[in-house]
Amino acid sequence: MIELLKQPWPWYVAGPLIGLTVPALLILGNKSFGISSSLRHICAACIPANLSFFKYDWKKEAWNLFFVLGIFFGGAIAISLLSNPNPVIVNPKLAVELAGYGISNYDNLIPTDVMNWSSLFTLRGFMIMVVGGFLVGFGTRYAGGCTSGHAIMGLSNLQWPSLVATICFMIGGFIMANLILPHILTL
Repeated sequence: MIELLKQPWPWYVAGPLIGLTVPALLILGNKSFGISSSLRHICAACIPANLSFFKYDWKKEAWNLFFVLGIFFGGAIAISLLSNPNPVIVNPKLAVELAGYGISNYDNLIPTDVMNWSSLFTLRGFMIMVVGGFLVGFGTRYAGGCTSGHAIMGLSNLQWPSLVATICFMIGGFIMANLILPHILTL
């Protein structure tokens, strides 16, 4: 059983399990699925700011904080007990392309050639980690939610703004992966 849990789950198993989260939350507690709103709840609970954005009854959304804590602790348990010690299997054509950018270490899910403390102080690392992180945060706030909230919860509720946001997420991801990221990786 442990060996089964250590392997990546196929899309036809993981996808429905994620998808079933939406009706479970709706049926069991009339709650909406989303992760990015938890940062607002944490700020409203911990920062005594006099901002109207943080003036609401965040205690009604405390379940979301427990949900996010569960994700965090579940990830910590998975990485410590269920991680696969073998290097990540990368398609040979992709490995050749990535080698051209100086990426050849696949010991972790995220290549350590790109994401590590020393590369943070390079232009490439700064662009990927700091600028990319800012753009993800800005986009999440601008779109009124993250990909999980819009693409999983919003689409299942047939919300038009979520469809628009999800289409924009996908277009932005394709543009980033195919047009912008190759230039950043050459820095």
